[in-house]
Amino acid sequence: MKIEELSKKNGAIPEQARSKFEELQNNLGLHFTNKNVLYNAFTHSSYVNEHRRKQYEDNERLEFLGDAVLELTVSKFLFLKFPKMTEGQLTKLRAAIVCEPALVIFANELKFGEFVLLGKGEENTGGRERPALLADCFEAFVGALYLDQGLETVVGFLGKVVFPKVELGMFSDVMDFKSQLQELVQQTSSGSLQYAIVKENGPAHKRTFVSQVILNDVVISEGHGKSKKEAEQKAAQIAIHTLTNKKD
Repeated sequence: MKIEELSKKNGAIPEQARSKFEELQNNLGLHFTNKNVLYNAFTHSSYVNEHRRKQYEDNERLEFLGDAVLELTVSKFLFLKFPKMTEGQLTKLRAAIVCEPALVIFANELKFGEFVLLGKGEENTGGRERPALLADCFEAFVGALYLDQGLETVVGFLGKVVFPKVELGMFSDVMDFKSQLQELVQQTSSGSLQYAIVKENGPAHKRTFVSQVILNDVVISEGHGKSKKEAEQKAAQIAIHTLTNKKD
C-alpha cells in the first residue's frame, strides 16, 4: 500500500473537526501533506464504533508505528547526548521517557486531548483526560508525522517537545549524574569532588534544598530539588555541562 493511500477512509472527517486540525497544525508549526493521516492519528476506536457506516479507521496501527519511531529517535538522542552512560543506564532512561506517564505530559502540553475524535460514550466518561488514550494519541501522532514527513521532521518535533525536558532534568530521578560526574572528574583531573547542602527552604512538608558541587575547593555548580538527593543530582548535571563546555 502506498503512503498516500493510508487512512483514506478518514476522508469524510466533519468540517468542524477539519478546522480544529488546521488550528493544531498552526500551533505546532507542522503542516501535513496527507491530512487524512493526521485525522487518523486522532481518531479513537469509540468514534469508529459509532460511525460504522462511514468506515472510519482508528489510530491503533499508527500508535504501533509511532511507538517504534519513538524508541529509535529517543535511543539515538540519548546515545549521542550521554556518551558516558552504560547500556543499562540508557535503557532505564529511555524507558522513563517513552512510558505512559511521560507521554501523557507531552500530550497535555500540546493539548492533544482537545483534538481527539471520540464516541459519545467515551466523551461522557472523561475520555479526553484518560492517560492511556492521551499516551496512545501521542504515539499515533509521531507515527503519522513519520509517514507524512519522515524521520528528520520527527526528530525536529521531539527536539522541541521532548528532548529539552531531558536536558533540563525532568528524568533526573532515573539518571545518575553523580556517577557520571565522578567518572568525568577522574578522567580529567585528580581533584577532590564534594557535595554540600547549603540551604533549606520552606515548611517541613514542602521543603526544598540547594546543593553545591565543589571541585578542588571551588564551587562549580548549584542545584535545587525537593530532596537532598534531587538537589545533588541537579547540581551534578549542571557541573557535567560546565566541565564539558570548558573541555571543548
